[in-house]
Amino acid sequence: MVKMHLSAVNIGRNIEDQLKGRDMLTLLDYSSEEIAYLLHKAIIMKKDAQAGKMPPILPGKTLGMIFEKHSTRTRISFEVGMTQLGGHPMFMNAKDLQIGRGESIYDTGNVLSEYLDGVMIRAKSHETVQELAKHSSIPIINGLTDLFHPCQALADLLTMIEVKGSVAGKKLAYVGDGNNVAHSLVIGAANMGMHVAVATPVGFEFNKDLFRMAQKIAKANGGSVMQTNNPVEAVENADAIYTDVWTSMGQEEEAALRLEAFKEFQINDKLVSHAKNDYMFLHCLPAHREEEVTASIIDGPNSYVFQQAGNRLHAQKAVLAALL
Repeated sequence: MVKMHLSAVNIGRNIEDQLKGRDMLTLLDYSSEEIAYLLHKAIIMKKDAQAGKMPPILPGKTLGMIFEKHSTRTRISFEVGMTQLGGHPMFMNAKDLQIGRGESIYDTGNVLSEYLDGVMIRAKSHETVQELAKHSSIPIINGLTDLFHPCQALADLLTMIEVKGSVAGKKLAYVGDGNNVAHSLVIGAANMGMHVAVATPVGFEFNKDLFRMAQKIAKANGGSVMQTNNPVEAVENADAIYTDVWTSMGQEEEAALRLEAFKEFQINDKLVSHAKNDYMFLHCLPAHREEEVTASIIDGPNSYVFQQAGNRLHAQKAVLAALL
């Protein structure tokens, strides 16, 4: 079982060599030790930045950033992060590229590999990111797809570690839609040996194959993963409670249906009373106050959503530094 206290993480050259030049499409491709290393690196880089130390470790490197979906946190954190590391971020709207006019991903991947040192892509379909990685000789980083959001999960774990210390053995409750954010969060938490309870309405459950994988990972690291349709059961004695919007980008036509299906899954004062007194609340943002979470919770003393958003910068700097 991996040592979860990050001060004990082996930061030797072997892990650095393992990560160099790798893609980050999903945390399923990373071992517990590699994820712990990235989190350890993020903590060090955050402390250095707060002390005014930002060595340009990626001078002359260029990161291409392709967006098929709108973005606030992903775009800004990657742009700022790459700049702070001494490199150059290049924003590319997918509609403005030839890929938006039908150029094959095969051609696009090979061409971008001639110009860039890495690509971060925020795509509608996970298959697009997989295909781009297949036909590129440079690292491809998943900035969000319909199936995974690995960089968000790293920031989530970093925040929990900062607030709770070692997260091994802690209970994380995810309440809401079994979506891309949930998939990456649970896989990441399973690698850290956490006990994860996922509560979703009937018909909106976690992907079955990914759920089985997460259970296997958690067991190997001394943790556990369970699923329920009862939010109270999930939140009982939780150290951390996490939710996301009920209607994500591209699901707008389902909004009315989802509002009805999720109405008992709101994070509010009554529900969090079942958690530990010092529970922490997390949300990947953007948030809809009085929908998936009440203002009393997201703006309350147990909320760490802005620290969590800020940690996107530091987690992604660790990824960029390690892969590029």
